[in-house]
Order: sequence, then C-alpha cells, then structure tokens
Amino acid sequence: MNFAPLPSVDVAAVPADGLVLDVRENDEWAAGHVEGALHVPMSDFVARFGEVTEAADGRKAYVVCRVGGRSAQVTQYLVQQGMDAVNVDGGMLAWDGAGRPMVTDNGSPAFVL
Repeated sequence: MNFAPLPSVDVAAVPADGLVLDVRENDEWAAGHVEGALHVPMSDFVARFGEVTEAADGRKAYVVCRVGGRSAQVTQYLVQQGMDAVNVDGGMLAWDGAGRPMVTDNGSPAFVL
C-alpha cells in the first residue's frame, strides 16, 4: 500500500491570520496557546468535528499539539475527510522555540506544558 506523505509545515510558515487548530488537552491549552486558535482536544475531536469544518470554512487548517504526534493523527483524519489541513512540525514546543506569540486566558505568562 502506498500512502501520500502527511502534509506539514514549519512554524514559520503559519500565517498570522491562519486557522490554527489546537488539539491539546485543556490543561495544556490553559498554560499557553496561539491567540485566536480553535481549541478542540483530540479526545473530543470526532464529536466536535462540525465545529472544525465550520471554523475552517474552506480555509487551510494548521493543526498543532505539543510536539506533533497527536496533530499528525488529526491532520491525517482531516485530509481523509477532504479538508485542507497541515500538521505544524514540532508543535507548540517549536512554536515557542521560534518566538511566535502565545497567550493565556487569564493573563499569566504563557508556556508550553
């Protein structure tokens, strides 16, 4: 069987106004996330798939988790559903390492859990 490679991008290639889909769990999200990202934990993903398709509205989804494993699985699922989705290489650790901005909901300093 021949599988197409999973589409992925470097954190630097994620546009500032791009749809970032964060599939980490609630405690990880609370510690720090991309401002404006859509948070749908992987554990809730299938049940909340409609929210993702509605938010994407035909746009590319940049899928992120902590290091890239969970987001790779979600990206593969989205691509199989016909969505334009890419995995963000290195996840939030790479995002933070590249100096990309992160926020918290309570105003405390953001970090990657």
